[in-house]
Amino acid sequence: MSEDCFICNKHQGSINTAGIKIYENDFIYVGHIDRGGKPSYLGHIMIDLKRHAASLGDMTPDEASAFGQIMARVSKAVKETQGAEHIYALVSGNSVAHLHMHIVPRYPKTPAEYWGPNEAYDWPDAPFGMNEEIVQVCEQVKRFLEEDSYVAS
Repeated sequence: MSEDCFICNKHQGSINTAGIKIYENDFIYVGHIDRGGKPSYLGHIMIDLKRHAASLGDMTPDEASAFGQIMARVSKAVKETQGAEHIYALVSGNSVAHLHMHIVPRYPKTPAEYWGPNEAYDWPDAPFGMNEEIVQVCEQVKRFLEEDSYVAS
């Protein structure tokens, strides 16, 4: 835990973020992106490593297994519950040096010039919402994860 880390503070409950917790275990935390009170691109899900580590290469084998499995499960859940036709996954670490992955859906009828995890935010008809809509997305994804019979092989 790092006291000045946004993600560590989120996990400690010392800051409030948009939406609700979608999933949590010993290694990972899943929730919707928070944009500081601004509308969010609906379905933009964050997968955080709970331990304070900077990059994918810093994970233990158990963390990597949990991270990979939830990445697949959340991607499927967003496709199924939000009607996404494609899922982008992005790890950058530019603004917060705590491993977190962005899961960003591409919705049907998105013009090709807005394809991409960052470009989607520029699409004028993109589905944006405030906390009420974000909570609904979180609940749908959470319910899918609870009901899905995904089994790792």
